[in-house]
Amino acid sequence: MASNTAPAADDDELVQSFGPLLHVYKSGRLERPVMAPPVAPGLDPATGVDSKDVDLGDYSARLYLPPAAATASTKLPVIVYIHGGGFVAESAKSPNYHRFLNDLASACPAIGVSVDYRLAPEHPLPAAYEDCLAALRWTFSPTADPWISAHADLARVFVAGDSAGGNICHHIAVQPDVARLRGTVLIHPWFWGSEAVGEETRDPAERAMGCGLWKFACPGSAGPDDPRMNPMAPGAPGLDTLACERVMVCTAEGDFLRWRGRAYAEAVTAARGGGEGQGIELLETDGEGHVFYLFKPDCEKAKEMIDRIVAFVNAA
Repeated sequence: MASNTAPAADDDELVQSFGPLLHVYKSGRLERPVMAPPVAPGLDPATGVDSKDVDLGDYSARLYLPPAAATASTKLPVIVYIHGGGFVAESAKSPNYHRFLNDLASACPAIGVSVDYRLAPEHPLPAAYEDCLAALRWTFSPTADPWISAHADLARVFVAGDSAGGNICHHIAVQPDVARLRGTVLIHPWFWGSEAVGEETRDPAERAMGCGLWKFACPGSAGPDDPRMNPMAPGAPGLDTLACERVMVCTAEGDFLRWRGRAYAEAVTAARGGGEGQGIELLETDGEGHVFYLFKPDCEKAKEMIDRIVAFVNAA
């Protein structure tokens, strides 16, 4: 998944731009400015975590093995991680995601399965959903990688993801035939809807911008109330059907998706009967923006978020 193609010709007109994620030119050429060159797997000197890539056909996965796997008296939990990038950019091999998975696998400790799914528009949705669901099923399969069979506790499997990846996590968890998950972690999930929630903008033009990229990545979509974009829309699968025991939602004060994430956590709590003890945890980070922890991994708020995810995984 290359981040850029050749430089634009003088007559190659830019016809669509989705911020730093994707530029679309008249010739059909695509540019992904936000994507840094991929980093290779291998032993991470900072954490001692080893990693390798596994080709799974249409997609691949980067596996992470923490040093604790060699000495632990029991098998380790598994975190199937799904990267963000608006369904059109980023990769499991991106430097920021590679570091985050090294840090998370070490801190839990856990086996990491970071999914490198197909991107739109070359592969329009539902390709990404299909790849991530297939990766989860592969993780549970008896023929999965030796790292998984030797070291993974398949009774403690979590799915986690950020932004578009958080959206995919929800989609996976409402599939009727998905294996029972111990938990899901949705970090700054990209959900939207035709009606504003909380303090979201009420401006029609700004609301339309909130799902413009979604409609581009998913041709034929029903729009912002497509159940894949708005899990609280009429006709969406009931939130009581989530195939997980516990749910953690992370939001950030400076993220325009903040109110949508909070509303999702509240709706899941209500679907499970309301009140405490429903296995729903909401972490709201003050003073930070969308996926801040990827760009500022050494800041205290990023460390706090990892600590909370570690506690969530190990409490289950």
